[in-house]
Amino acid sequence: MAHFTTSDGLKLYYEDTGEGLPILCLAGLTRSTTDFDYVAPHLQGNRLIRMDYRGRGRSDFDPNWRNYTLPIECRDVLELMAHLSLDRTAILGTSRGGLNAMGLAKGAKDRLLGVALNDVGPVIDSAGLEFIKEYIGRNPAAKTHEDAARGMARAFPEFKGVPQERWLEEARKHYVQTKDGLAITYDPHLRDATLAAGDNMAPDLWPYFDALEGLPLALIWGANSNLLTADTVAEMQRRRPDMILGKVPGRGHIPFLDEPEAIAALQEWIEALQ
Repeated sequence: MAHFTTSDGLKLYYEDTGEGLPILCLAGLTRSTTDFDYVAPHLQGNRLIRMDYRGRGRSDFDPNWRNYTLPIECRDVLELMAHLSLDRTAILGTSRGGLNAMGLAKGAKDRLLGVALNDVGPVIDSAGLEFIKEYIGRNPAAKTHEDAARGMARAFPEFKGVPQERWLEEARKHYVQTKDGLAITYDPHLRDATLAAGDNMAPDLWPYFDALEGLPLALIWGANSNLLTADTVAEMQRRRPDMILGKVPGRGHIPFLDEPEAIAALQEWIEALQ
């Protein structure tokens, strides 16, 4: 297992596999490197770099939960790149990871080769925010992965045709089995940081999106997403007519990234990066 040490002394977990075009995969708010397990086989022939943010997965929890912010996560990304002697990279960002990608475009654009956003844009719909606030930082009521998988299928009706085996995979990614039941794989204080951010969780991000100008850009969009609306996608397309769009039917927030529409968009994006 590989770790690097941040400038404030935390050990953060990362994986670095393959050769070729570097693609740094940044996960969702409460997620980890496993976010990209489904798409990894479709990205062979590239150098795939994944990291767990501070407080998530196999990275250290931060003793100061107020550090669970986008600017500090962006700093951690740049420090990982320095650790790897990586001058520039493409970024595939899922949800929170996409917000970090836009932040890096605003503050360190010269370090980016291109960006692919997975179901996130400059406007975060309030319905999606409220849903996040309901569950973040709390262990599930389910006592086993099998129970959690059945609960996920009920909780996400916007995901159509997902086999139970996939929900079970998801449950195993997001929860660990303990003697008392299932537990989340991230610092519970991430809830404090999220709630403390309040309305600032959704500031005006259009200048950050506009900072992506000139970089190859792709958007994977779950057609049933409660976080990314059709109006926001339309405005993103208006501002970036060259943006590659993979609209994934039967998916909400967030697509798994191994859907045919997602794979096609990512392959087109990678071609544009060459």
